[in-house]
Amino acid sequence: MVRPFVRLRTSPRTAELIRASFVLKSMNREQASHFMFEAIKEGRKALGKCYPNPPVGCVLVKDGNIISKGHTNEPGQPHAEAMALKQLKGNLNNVTAFVTLEPCSFHGRTPSCAQELVKRRVQEIYIGIIDPHPRNQGAGIKILESAGISVHLGLLEKEIKNDLKPYLSIDG
Repeated sequence: MVRPFVRLRTSPRTAELIRASFVLKSMNREQASHFMFEAIKEGRKALGKCYPNPPVGCVLVKDGNIISKGHTNEPGQPHAEAMALKQLKGNLNNVTAFVTLEPCSFHGRTPSCAQELVKRRVQEIYIGIIDPHPRNQGAGIKILESAGISVHLGLLEKEIKNDLKPYLSIDG
């Protein structure tokens, strides 16, 4: 049964706080693009030392500020997400992650980044492109969505594909 909309009486200050809470929870495309570009720049720091892994970047954002950054390390060392998460303690409620490549879903030489993001309770994630690795290909996104994390896909996709194309089997 649908209940009719009821207008609540609130003070001007309460109404202002309610509006502010909605603004803080949503990010416009310009803001999101800025943070994804920061993740791209972070990923470029891995060039020359991460091969055969792709140079992935990750930034963690809270209240409109970058609170942590990470990039792919040498094979067997932490991925971008793990590097960024390691710099922070506790749950990351109200934190948004920006990652150039879908977080890995499986435990290989390193643990699953998708599982770690879930464990740390990241609220929202922007992913540049899906990982074409046969063991991933959307599996990381499924893990995140199953945990209730809001997932946005394809932000700055063209730029990210240009950076990662030499490392991945993807079309330009």
